[in-house]
Parts: sequence; C-alpha cells; structure tokens
Amino acid sequence: MEQPDNLIHQPVRLKIMAALRALPEGEKIEFVRLKALAEATEGNLGAHIQTLEQAGYVGVEKDFAGNRPRTRIALTRMGRHAFEDYVAYLRGVIGPGK
Repeated sequence: MEQPDNLIHQPVRLKIMAALRALPEGEKIEFVRLKALAEATEGNLGAHIQTLEQAGYVGVEKDFAGNRPRTRIALTRMGRHAFEDYVAYLRGVIGPGK
C-alpha cells in the first residue's frame, strides 16, 4: 500500500476501527460503548459509522434488548483486512526498528 486508506485515515474512524479490531472476530459492540471509546458525539459517530458501513468495513445490526432499541457494530472481514493493511502502511512509514 503506497498511500493510507483515506476512509480509515481520519482520527474518529481510526479510533472506531481500532476499537472494533480489538474485539474477537465477529463480536459486536454497542453504539453507546463505541461512542465513549471514540470520544465522539452521537451524530458524528453515526456519520462515520455510515461511511464505514457503505465501504463494507463495518456491519451494523439494530435490534431490541427487551423494550429498548440497540445498535451494535462489528468489523467485517473486509474491514479487518483494511485495518491490518493500514497498520502495515504505518509501520512502513515509521520504518524498521523505530
């Protein structure tokens, strides 16, 4: 990868992707928890998640926990691969041994 992935190369999206990558594969995180981890407002986080979902990097699931609606987000295989490529790009920029 010669250039960083422009979808990930943005502070809030990078936090989202890193938080999701830290989860076991296929595990979902609730929107409110991700909001706290990404230090984003609801609207800002929603917009970034929508962008990542349209790219196929995250999957969004809406359901109910009892009577309460909830939104959960998970990293897709494509998103996991894109994030790993992004990390490899950053390692290449930093160089070996640094």
